[in-house]
Amino acid sequence: MRTIYTDAEIFRDGRFERGRLAVEEGRVTADDEPRAGDRVVPLGGRRLVPGFVDVHVHLREPGFPQKETIATGTAAAARGGYTAVCSMPNLRPAPDTPETLGLQRDIIRRDAVVRVYPYGCITMGQRGCGELVDFAALAPYAVGFSDDGRGVQSEELMAEAMRRAAAVGRPIVAHCEVDELLRGGYIHDGAYCRTHGHRGICSESEWRQVERDIRLVGQTGCRYHVCHVSTKESVELVRRAKAAGLPVSCETAPHYLLLTDEDLREEGRFKMNPPLRGRADREALLAGIADGTIEVIATDHAPHTAEEKSRGLAGSAMGIVGLECAFPLLYTHLVLPGVVSLERLVTLMAVNPRRLFGLEGGVAAGDAADFTVLDLDARWEVDPAAFLSKGRATPFEGWRVQGRAVLTAVNGREVYRDETMKNQ
Repeated sequence: MRTIYTDAEIFRDGRFERGRLAVEEGRVTADDEPRAGDRVVPLGGRRLVPGFVDVHVHLREPGFPQKETIATGTAAAARGGYTAVCSMPNLRPAPDTPETLGLQRDIIRRDAVVRVYPYGCITMGQRGCGELVDFAALAPYAVGFSDDGRGVQSEELMAEAMRRAAAVGRPIVAHCEVDELLRGGYIHDGAYCRTHGHRGICSESEWRQVERDIRLVGQTGCRYHVCHVSTKESVELVRRAKAAGLPVSCETAPHYLLLTDEDLREEGRFKMNPPLRGRADREALLAGIADGTIEVIATDHAPHTAEEKSRGLAGSAMGIVGLECAFPLLYTHLVLPGVVSLERLVTLMAVNPRRLFGLEGGVAAGDAADFTVLDLDARWEVDPAAFLSKGRATPFEGWRVQGRAVLTAVNGREVYRDETMKNQ
């Protein structure tokens, strides 16, 4: 049976147009004329977009199911409008061989409600040093290679990793951090840090490794993606690399676009890595969004237990959650004030990540029918107690927002439907 979604504003080829979306056997079909026997779903003028893709999430399984599971994390993703996520390798065991990665893939097949594309590690044990993984053995099962949470410290080791990743046609997806520059820091080395007696993380700890890696890209030709860019210097380095024609891309996250270290409170829900930076960094990130330097917005969804996030800025684990509120926050605070267009936001959250990482799904004829329906008039308050994720730590708790996903479909199958859509 076909399903026809009617009376929708559909995002195709960079713009919204009124139309219908027809789905048959999991794919979008060109013939969208309703006929006898079709299931017809009227959308009442809501926006229909390619499903969001988050290239940076922590699903915590195997190893840490008390923080998150693939079932809870992908349910949260579906609720947030995501039809695909790329899962980071901070797991136990680390996905550094086909066998250890296979443990995660088995759970994905069993429990995931959206597409999950796992990363393989760069180094054995995801240590950021020592022995490299067998890139050729992992490549058929991994969307890319990352040691997220740790920067690869040795230039020689990273250069060899890039050569091996290039040989198997997979990107290096790098957490950039120079360990010797951290000096025990845990928030940005700015005015708040100094005023309140905390230990700071300098911006150089990020951008110095971005600078090194971009130089290595020029030598190896490896496709290279920088995780969670947070500093103005990193943005400029990526801008120059792209201008030079290097295969370099990067992402940032909603919290770096909407908050600075001026917004910090003495609570664990404001602690993440990289930390919230200064006002000039936020302005540089927004400029990078505007000029195309930053091509992807990812959440870095990183759930922890309530106890792990209850120890203030100094003692709490690093990481916040974001899958269920990313789009509403960005729509409310970037699109509605005119900072970016809705079309640009959808491109950053759905189109570019698919293109850069070679992922399937969309709303064009022949695509696997992965799409999200947005109600841009919905008004609500971010309430972590209502999240489907096990994680509850977000600096956006209590924020009033507008817009939300009300229907999410993967391969034509509806995996999330909001209460407001129950009778449609």
